[in-house]
Amino acid sequence: MILQRYIGWNLAKGWILVILVLGSVFGLISFIGELDRTTGDYDSLAVARYTLSILPQHLVDLAPVIALLGSIVALASLDRNNELTIISCTGFPLRKLLIAIALPTLALMACLWIAMEFATPQMQQAAEIERRALRHGDAVALPGGGVWSTNGTYYIHIMKMHEGNVPGDISLFQFGKKFALLRAIRAKKAEVGPDRKWLFKGVREKRLENGRLATYRHKELEIANLWDEDELPTLALPSDSMSLTVLYRYAEYRAANDQPMEKYLGAFWQRLLMPLTVGAMVLLATPISANLGGGRSRSFGVSMGIGAVVGILFYLVAQIIFALGQLLELSIPLVAATPSVLVTLCALVLLRRMNW
Repeated sequence: MILQRYIGWNLAKGWILVILVLGSVFGLISFIGELDRTTGDYDSLAVARYTLSILPQHLVDLAPVIALLGSIVALASLDRNNELTIISCTGFPLRKLLIAIALPTLALMACLWIAMEFATPQMQQAAEIERRALRHGDAVALPGGGVWSTNGTYYIHIMKMHEGNVPGDISLFQFGKKFALLRAIRAKKAEVGPDRKWLFKGVREKRLENGRLATYRHKELEIANLWDEDELPTLALPSDSMSLTVLYRYAEYRAANDQPMEKYLGAFWQRLLMPLTVGAMVLLATPISANLGGGRSRSFGVSMGIGAVVGILFYLVAQIIFALGQLLELSIPLVAATPSVLVTLCALVLLRRMNW
């Protein structure tokens, strides 16, 4: 038990060290790049707050590489000091070594799932909202000319997102057969209620009646089956700013309304299975780091170099697999799980050849 705790503690220290190094590097790069966008109340101090708020999401995205390099740092250090050799000579079985490595790894995987659901997306959303408010004020035009959505014969466009995630400058169009325009609605703002119901305010409606467009004005008008309240903060942000549950619900919503949903469903499965990839990377780092019984001693730098190359290759291969999966329209969960399965198989092969 003491040896297992010792190995687990060294593993955690290796992860923390790599997190600090990569966090410093990527945080500095992000901070310098964001300084060019300072304007108005968005000064260097606000840039620093923004950078620190979005950094956890970047680190979560880098979790497989962090797990690989951190594990190599920990285990290669033990091997360099002959501690792994001594532990092996005491009769400590490989099974217990893997258990000692697995326990902190499972804790890390659980932390990643919790962070992706309850922490990092919310931090990124809050940072983006504050950034937009400081740069542009209360009512902010969404980038790219706003966002569009469709629901059967309805097409909706949102141009602005006010403070508190209140949509503004909303246009809704209803089409009939042969794409004939039946109704056009323009609203200043909308309150988003439960079950995807929106209460439009300050409404001007044009409706086709007897071959002519009649104009009506409403103080309020309710429209159903639009965006959910949890999805609004993410409309102008990439899919990684959504929590896992919101991402899945949004993919289902798009599928139910015959909208392309592969991007969001693919992102959901990639992120859901990413902690499993982290576990596979830690397993792969074990035979890479340990050089027990080897004819020549491998230096610490060589082990780190191998880990860096493996991390780069993993990223490239994963991107190729995801692209091919979309091109060939393969099962999204299967495609998302493929990188983890490949890494696990490589790790098991190397473990069988490892001298312990």
